[in-house]
Amino acid sequence: MRTVPGWGVVTSAAAPVLLIGGWTLAARLQPGQFDQVSGTISALAADDAAHRWVMTTALVGVGAAHVGTALALRPAAPIARLLLATGGVATVLVAANPLPAGGGPAPEHALAAGVAFVALATWPALSRRHRPTAPDPRPLSPFRPAVALAAAGVLIGVLGWFFTELTQDTDRVGLSERAAAGTQALWPLAAVLLARRSGRRAGQRAN
Repeated sequence: MRTVPGWGVVTSAAAPVLLIGGWTLAARLQPGQFDQVSGTISALAADDAAHRWVMTTALVGVGAAHVGTALALRPAAPIARLLLATGGVATVLVAANPLPAGGGPAPEHALAAGVAFVALATWPALSRRHRPTAPDPRPLSPFRPAVALAAAGVLIGVLGWFFTELTQDTDRVGLSERAAAGTQALWPLAAVLLARRSGRRAGQRAN
């Protein structure tokens, strides 16, 4: 039986801690009052942002954490793990291609961010391993079809909200982006914890 190693808990927990902690600290370090409802995460790592290294370092850490979690999620389907790792690498590329000072077009940043958001929202839908034999006896498994599709539905729905706010250039872009990025960072942790718990229960039944 494929299991999730203990270090997978560390990598999956690191992503939301670094992300939420990073945007909170970076916002507090900005001169004046940074509005996290309208201001984006990327603005905190832009070339002209004060202490931009805080958010930049956090994004690199989040990306590396996602790659580590993808390696640890052995019970998930390989395509899902690849998508999770892709989202992690793209997150690092977001940090490596910051928004330019004073605004202006940033195609590399936009492409990296788009790939990261889409990959991190869709990987749960493909996480179920296809087994033609008996149904999965582990009701808590995050890779059961109902659980996996429900998780993907929530992540895609929140991402859709962010894209709507972004394309309409509303004053809730920052809030919707944080909701999308936050839920995408939290689900891998939930998947790891559920997979480890269901694996232990399945082992107890086998004994």
